Amino acid sequence: MIPGTGLVFDIRRFCVHDGPGIRTTVFFKGCPLSCWWCHNPESRDVSPETSVRHLSLDGKALDRAEITGKWMTVDEVMTELEQDRIFYEESSGGVTFSGGEPMLQESFLAELLKACRQRGFHTTLDTSGYATREAMEHTASLADLVLFDLKIMNNELHRKYTGVSNQVILGNLKYLHQAGKNLILRVPVIPGITDIPENITGMIAFLANDLPAPLPPLSLLPYHSLAKEKYRRFSKPNQLQHLPDLIPEDLLPLKKQFEDLGMKVSIGG
Repeated sequence: MIPGTGLVFDIRRFCVHDGPGIRTTVFFKGCPLSCWWCHNPESRDVSPETSVRHLSLDGKALDRAEITGKWMTVDEVMTELEQDRIFYEESSGGVTFSGGEPMLQESFLAELLKACRQRGFHTTLDTSGYATREAMEHTASLADLVLFDLKIMNNELHRKYTGVSNQVILGNLKYLHQAGKNLILRVPVIPGITDIPENITGMIAFLANDLPAPLPPLSLLPYHSLAKEKYRRFSKPNQLQHLPDLIPEDLLPLKKQFEDLGMKVSIGG
């Protein structure tokens, strides 16, 4: 890491699925997880990467090398975010920090959260929950909303499909909920992996027994294969390349199961 800077691979404007209102999402590069269904495979490495994009111009095929990942200062990021202030104000939107895993760059993230608070920007932290308790306490206290991923309840299967244990993640979720943090849980619905009955039953049992009522809202995220081209460009193995996409209607039975817990459940976003 370069002192005083953070590694960002994208700043995406007019986002409507990363928190309330119209938002600008800052994507941090680097992630300690290696989820089989990751839709941002270019976010995993904690260093800039070169890829080759295939283009067509006037019927001619062209290959163009691109570098993904840029070292930016807090002031440089805030200059980008200030450009969208009017959209935040008119839509009750704000800024979302995603990735990769933004907690991997905790100091940079904390400084950005503080700078946003000074400017009155609503902030959302989109996290896998895989971080030390100290880091989670620090950064979550600076964010207005936390989008927290809940993936797989069996620890060995969690290791298989994400590369890490789920124990730290579940512990951080319990801490944030008990501390009264504004949370939205997000469950990626991956056919044959996260939607199997054993996982859903275990998830429901955890929510009912380990988190005190009222439970936070929950979003079910249907699997999609839009990242196929990214896996090719960045020469990363796509272990789910033949998995079919899901549509919202596929998730209605799961939605009802979580609603029966008394949870507010949405599909997508």
